[in-house]
Amino acid sequence: MRYILLSFCFFFAAAFSFNRPTADTPPPTLKLALLKYSGGGDWYNDVNSLKNLAKFCNDNLHTNFDLEYGTVEPGSAEIFNYPMVYATGHGNMLFSDLEARNMRAYLEGGGFLLLNDDFGLDPFVRPTMKKVFPELDFVELPFAHPIYHQKYPFNNGLPKIHEHDGKAPQGFGLLWQGRLVCYYDFETDLGDGWDDVHNDPQELRNKALQMGANIVQYVFGQ
Repeated sequence: MRYILLSFCFFFAAAFSFNRPTADTPPPTLKLALLKYSGGGDWYNDVNSLKNLAKFCNDNLHTNFDLEYGTVEPGSAEIFNYPMVYATGHGNMLFSDLEARNMRAYLEGGGFLLLNDDFGLDPFVRPTMKKVFPELDFVELPFAHPIYHQKYPFNNGLPKIHEHDGKAPQGFGLLWQGRLVCYYDFETDLGDGWDDVHNDPQELRNKALQMGANIVQYVFGQ
């Protein structure tokens, strides 16, 4: 299964271009995915987030994402069809033993998990990911990390989109064999900024979308 995903990632990386596609070589369509997890958390929150992020990336990075995203469960074989999976919510997130093993295989094989704290996710997401990688801890990424310096420079790290507890936003990562396999935005809520459920000012919404595009560009450039 790991080698299947590696071949998928090679295919996606070859197809992903930051130049406009030509008529002679139309790139294949890429698709993002939303993670449907157990535990009672509202995994389905921010229904337009991935659609808006895909459109922003198509317009500004010249990607060719399908605006309709997939929905996958952590234990499913279908997760291996997606180069990047997004998870969000406010509440409990649980992985069974099988789901944790499958998620680990997906991430070790080249996949990427983007976790979005929609406020209140932190107490649940940390033990859940510890089940996936017992030997790893989330580490805060420094402001100099390349994920903040793709097309859009964020010299002070994550932009603050929503107040939540009023704390500074933080970006955490899980590094497996030196590769960032999971990025976790905390105390900012990029997903709500993409979805614009709070009628954010356009400047704030642009910052959320730009940071999302940076993450996408970084993932495909690893």
